[in-house]
Amino acid sequence: QVQLVESGGGLVQPGGTLRLSCAASGFTVYDVAIGWFRQAPGKEREAVSCISSSDGPLHYADSVKGRFTISRDNAKSTVTLQMDNLKSADTGRYDCNQIPPVRIYWGQGTQVTVTS
Repeated sequence: QVQLVESGGGLVQPGGTLRLSCAASGFTVYDVAIGWFRQAPGKEREAVSCISSSDGPLHYADSVKGRFTISRDNAKSTVTLQMDNLKSADTGRYDCNQIPPVRIYWGQGTQVTVTS
């Protein structure tokens, strides 16, 4: 059974750092493209970053380029999103999913709040 569990969110000041983790089970993370998505209050969910399957390329939304880094640990079956220099605009619920997203794989997400 496929499961994706997010963790690592929290409350942080602008300029701060958070490290989100997506723990995957039921499939091999190396074989599947995985993405991080976020949804701010009153807005549509948007893709933030994704890591391709195998040793394929990484992708970032323009709004997070240079600040966020996505990585994968095949041994731990996790996909991590390192978020540096956070801005208030980064506030939202963050979820991970396969690419393309599978509706039933959306989990509880993890909340990120950036505020002074």
